Amino acid sequence: MTATSRDGARKSVLKFTDVIEHQRLSRFQLTTIALCILVAVLDGFDTQCIGLLAPAIAQSLNLDLHAFGPVFGAGLFGLMLGSLVMGPVADRWGRRWALIGSTLSFGVLSALTPIATSLDQLMILRFLTGLGLGGAMPNVVALTAEYAPTRLRTTLVAIIFCGMPLGAVLGSIVSALLLPRTGWSSVFYVGGALPMLIAFVLIAKLPESVRFLIVKGANHLRIARLMARVSPALSIDRDLRFIAEAPQRGFPIRNLFTDGRATGTLLLWIPYLMNLLILYFIVSWMPAMLKQAQMSIAAGITAITLFSVGGIIGSLGQGRVMSLVGEHLTMIVEFVCSIALIAALGLLPISYPTVMSITFLLGVTVQGAQAGLNALVAGFYPTEMRSTGIGWAFGIGRIGSIIGPTLGGLLLSLSWEPHQIFLSGTLPAIAAAIALGLFSRISRDRTPCRLSRSA
Repeated sequence: MTATSRDGARKSVLKFTDVIEHQRLSRFQLTTIALCILVAVLDGFDTQCIGLLAPAIAQSLNLDLHAFGPVFGAGLFGLMLGSLVMGPVADRWGRRWALIGSTLSFGVLSALTPIATSLDQLMILRFLTGLGLGGAMPNVVALTAEYAPTRLRTTLVAIIFCGMPLGAVLGSIVSALLLPRTGWSSVFYVGGALPMLIAFVLIAKLPESVRFLIVKGANHLRIARLMARVSPALSIDRDLRFIAEAPQRGFPIRNLFTDGRATGTLLLWIPYLMNLLILYFIVSWMPAMLKQAQMSIAAGITAITLFSVGGIIGSLGQGRVMSLVGEHLTMIVEFVCSIALIAALGLLPISYPTVMSITFLLGVTVQGAQAGLNALVAGFYPTEMRSTGIGWAFGIGRIGSIIGPTLGGLLLSLSWEPHQIFLSGTLPAIAAAIALGLFSRISRDRTPCRLSRSA
């Protein structure tokens, strides 16, 4: 494609997405995606550690362990608020610095957590740490989606999410190694130092969104050099120009509900909320419920570890399965399987082999479905509002992550039996499956949704 400048010179014009679509993944793209996976791993590490270390922290600070509910809630509320705020910020001012700032902030605040000497101080530090964690994930997903060709986007975005359960497993290992030797503070020091180190690597290596640079009118040679790293065979000259689709006008959040996107947005929010409710309910209360069922604390820890390992396997395979079977069918089947597995926990006699097997499979379906939801929402929105769309889906989902642990504590306080609690857990999975079925139906007839996947 060519265009004529004001001085009459003919200039080469390329759509930047065409370059990404028509070549194999370059080393530059793979490095960018690997950096995003690292941030997701650190997110999972920090999120898991507070739950694992709560008994040791409570003993050290002479606190009642039951009083840790508000600490967990403060961190999750920070996650929700960070997701809601940083998505629109990144769409307006750039993904790169939004991600770097979020990573650096949760690293610094995690390292500061050991200075807390009271429950209130711990709540404040966890809330501030949550802001950084919540701001990182939408931009990790958005950057991966923008540097991935459409044919690989679902797979790569799903792989990104395996970083969170992988980080949870890493957090369990580090906690087990350091806690008996150097105390709980050292775990937070490691959990803070790693993100701070990675933040400096991001400053040196992480690229900005190409589309953002084009829309903001960045120097065309800077854009051309960046695209040459995406496609080493691309020749650069002063006449080469890259273009992107026109940006949406208006307030970024409002655009989630314009151009026929309102129903799809709301239907995507429902499974986000319900699935994170299930996920955080299992992570927070499975050990307590198994103890109530006369199983050991070690059995609870093993169950959570198997849930995380299942999540890694589910996330790694999610993109491939969605590509082969179809995005919507895969997601609906996963939630139907989750319903059956959760019901099995409530109906079958509780035994060690049964609980461990079902918990592992739930990790595959529940966390695999979460990876699939991330890919689904990344493909639903055009690139100019992708961080906002992902951020708000994450933010709404975080409401479920707050409700899940709170509801579990309430049901346990009401002396519900484990089988009753498990059976009640089928309800959010049923709601998610119904919402995805409706989303699949409207997506078939919605041309903008299909076209957005090429954005």
